[in-house]
Amino acid sequence: MKASIACKACVFTFALGFIAGVQAQDQTPEHSMTGCLGKGSEPGTFRLTDPGLESGPTSVEIAETTADLEPHVGHKVEITGSTIQGKDPAAHTMKVSAMKHLAATCP
Repeated sequence: MKASIACKACVFTFALGFIAGVQAQDQTPEHSMTGCLGKGSEPGTFRLTDPGLESGPTSVEIAETTADLEPHVGHKVEITGSTIQGKDPAAHTMKVSAMKHLAATCP
């Protein structure tokens, strides 16, 4: 009886570890980008333009955010978040978890 309970506990622990590992692989690591914050093409969305990258995206679609971005439209900001699948598969789309205000104007 005790061996059966211990065996079930081991199997349960292994299953939880496996599920956590699969979920971690599905998530992209967070990264930061700096640019000019603007409104997106749909209500509640935003766009980061002029990220100043030598190569890579010229703009970033912000489809989801936990940060309050609305008061910073038109400002230079740094956003931090993870890449997600957006409506346009060719666009760099992010889910933003944090925002840092850098300047009240954009270059």
